[in-house]
Amino acid sequence: MGPSGSGKSTLLNLIAGLDKPDSGSIIVQGIDISLLLETELAKWRADNIGFIFQFYNLIPVLTAFENVELPLILTRLSKNERKKHVLTALSLVGLDDRMDHYPGQLSGGQQQRVAIARAVVTDPVILVADEPTGDLDRLSARDVLNLMENLSKSIGKTIVMVTHDPRAAKKAGSIMYLDKGVLADVPQTSFQECV
Repeated sequence: MGPSGSGKSTLLNLIAGLDKPDSGSIIVQGIDISLLLETELAKWRADNIGFIFQFYNLIPVLTAFENVELPLILTRLSKNERKKHVLTALSLVGLDDRMDHYPGQLSGGQQQRVAIARAVVTDPVILVADEPTGDLDRLSARDVLNLMENLSKSIGKTIVMVTHDPRAAKKAGSIMYLDKGVLADVPQTSFQECV
């Protein structure tokens, strides 16, 4: 958590290997990802990171099934293996009955659950979530937070989430505060606006 412009999304992008640091190193699972070549970094990201965004980023001309399958297309999995993975992921988020629906036929909460299924379909080590409830109504946000809590507690997924939502923060195992690039485990004076 932290005020707007504090660097929260930048920190997520650094952890996920989307941005490179100007200096220093980024150690994730014992690997300094800042030293990886772009092709190595792309493979590392595909194997280790799942992305959950505020605005879902679903492709409107693809069904829920096809959107979830996207990260698997370039893998060595057969079509049948991909189908099993997709059905498992959609079942995990409670949308296996909506797999043939297009994003425009789904509610905001359902679209976010499809996005979560897409994020977990490759069984990543870390899920990075940038304001995952920011575009949802209260009920849908609660459902998505419960789902993410289940992924963390029942399945053991590590989730690094940026949020302004105090309800989302209450679900976290730990809360860190970021302000002007400084990370702390207790809010500073300037953090009071975001807590």
